[in-house]
Amino acid sequence: MPSQKGATSVKLARLPAGRIGKWVGLVLWIAALVVFAPLGNKLGDVEDNQASSWLPGNAESTEVLRLSQQFQDSNVLPAIIVYEKPGGLSQADLGAIAAQAQQLSALPRVAQPAVGPIPSGETPAPAAAQVIVPVDVGSGGWSELGSFADRIHDITDSSPPGVTAHLTGPVGTAADNASAFGGIDGVLLFAALGVVIVMLLLTYRSPVLWLLPVLATGTALMVSQGVIYLLAKYAGLTVNGQSAGILTVLVFGAGTDYALLLVARHREELRRHQDRHEAMSVALHRAGPAIGASGATVIVGMLCLLFADLNSTAGLGPVAAIGIGVALLAMLTLLPALLTICGRWVFWPVRPKFGSADHIETGFWARTGNRIAKAPRATWAVTCLVLGVLALGTLTLKDDGLTNAGAFTGRPDSVVGGEILQQHFPAGSGQPIQVIADAARAQEVRSAFESVPGVVSVTEPVARNGYAYLEGTTRTSPDSEAGMATLVQVRDAVHRVPDAHALAGGAAAINYDVAQANNHDRSLIIPVVLAVVFAILALLLRALLAPLLLVATVVLSFFATLGISAFFFDHVFGFEGADASFPLFVFVFLVALGVDYNIFLMTRVHEETKTRGTRRGMLTGLAATGGVITSAGLVLAGTFAVLGTLPLTFLAELGFAVAVGVLLDTIIVRGVLVTALTLDIGRWIWWPHPLMRHHDTPPAAPVPVERAKT
Repeated sequence: MPSQKGATSVKLARLPAGRIGKWVGLVLWIAALVVFAPLGNKLGDVEDNQASSWLPGNAESTEVLRLSQQFQDSNVLPAIIVYEKPGGLSQADLGAIAAQAQQLSALPRVAQPAVGPIPSGETPAPAAAQVIVPVDVGSGGWSELGSFADRIHDITDSSPPGVTAHLTGPVGTAADNASAFGGIDGVLLFAALGVVIVMLLLTYRSPVLWLLPVLATGTALMVSQGVIYLLAKYAGLTVNGQSAGILTVLVFGAGTDYALLLVARHREELRRHQDRHEAMSVALHRAGPAIGASGATVIVGMLCLLFADLNSTAGLGPVAAIGIGVALLAMLTLLPALLTICGRWVFWPVRPKFGSADHIETGFWARTGNRIAKAPRATWAVTCLVLGVLALGTLTLKDDGLTNAGAFTGRPDSVVGGEILQQHFPAGSGQPIQVIADAARAQEVRSAFESVPGVVSVTEPVARNGYAYLEGTTRTSPDSEAGMATLVQVRDAVHRVPDAHALAGGAAAINYDVAQANNHDRSLIIPVVLAVVFAILALLLRALLAPLLLVATVVLSFFATLGISAFFFDHVFGFEGADASFPLFVFVFLVALGVDYNIFLMTRVHEETKTRGTRRGMLTGLAATGGVITSAGLVLAGTFAVLGTLPLTFLAELGFAVAVGVLLDTIIVRGVLVTALTLDIGRWIWWPHPLMRHHDTPPAAPVPVERAKT
């Protein structure tokens, strides 16, 4: 007789698959789509791409941003237009540039008249000149600057013959970011959708079946965007362009993974049950806990990002968790309803007829399992050795941050202009170090500020409300290591002024504080995620040894992924390096998503062990889930790889690394390493669960794979 818990699980599984429940579920999801889809279309309106939304909340640079609002609008940033002429700028050229400066001053959003032209120091004719335009970027940050940058280019395109003009500085970089993230709503969405459709067609070999998972994941994405919009508008949830882009990829990738597992189990049960409602009910009962545990692992893993100091990292946590939560709900309710309504014909041309043979016992993963069973210890030892060698590449990973030039995979206008600016002017022009101190100690602070090597000039202090504000131009670019080293020296110097309470901010300070926050977040969040994932696995499998080994294999896969990524970044793609947050993001995604495949596999092995013993259950579980897990891994890898369609180095690197790591987890870790470890350890893998007392077969010879019975 089934336990009360088991009976409740069966009843819940029947709800989305019932003769009435399927229609109720479909109507509820249509209603949710009608309500939330229009709101999701407005998600871009509530994105917060201001610097403060990316910064650590308690950083010195963040405090300077807050205090500096007394002296200047924090939304006002400089647009630097740099002009260059190889033969030198004539007086007529400079006159034409001065006329353009007047036109630029008249543009909407310009907060103050443009400054310049400021010629470079070459004689007899300056090779370059710059015009600085203070621009009010608004509360939306860089996301609102695309059209303004076009207006600037319309003016500068009429420069005299031989004179080239480039928009750079904070506004130029922001405009190029806006252009790059503009692909999220179009290119990224359709690229992810295309990958999912192609992979589903290859997996199912059906011209119809692929449509149901796509409808379910598309619905989940639109509903989740609507929910996030409401939370961002009315509950203070921080959303930026980066988190919105990752949301699209994550929902399509993870949602399709869950769909593949459910469809595979449903197809199995259709061969064993004549009634499609009963088949779906059993499929949900059997596969639902694994799908639910996988989704819960990702959700909790994402929510661990809330512990981050960096606002952009902390904001991604709830955004991703909401997306996964809605996708999980859709795969456990909407997709079962759609599959049950459509019935067997949706699998055409290979319909799973009642009583037909299941060929899992002769498939690729069945044969692979039997080969591993011949020498499981040697197999896992060699696999660990190979992954360990790959992991050594982690030592060469340059993850100390990206310059503005390195942040783009191409060479946008702001990068070209920045290079020209550095050739002819102090590299810190237009992006000074800002110092705020007690007004009574302003001159002492200025003297300390000026004494720092690398500081070219310091403005006279401006006093207001008991505070003094100063700006200092540096010889080095604020996004370079030298620029951040100068910033550290400035902080040391002004902090030593007694009773001045001086704080140093600006672009270099932002870069430095972000790097420090990333180091802190990595040290804190990685152990938390590991502990949470281990706890979920222990509760799911009701064991301790198996979860420990599963977590260890995923961590090994993570380091191997970093090693592979470091090689490709340096020697194939030619990237400058990696963002300081890159290891943390890769870790969270790989551990949370990589454990999914181990959950899919080991919950099936746990189920089969009850009647077959651990080793026979391992081979049956591998044979039964191998194909669908491989397909799921390919889908997830493909969807993350489309992040490379955006011209941003961080997202391209993140997409590549997660794609590589998912393939490692899917094929090598789950298919080979976990299988070999389980076959070698045998029933002790379930310690201290009573399953460890079940009779087991010796590992010496291959175990024949039989079709699992209901």
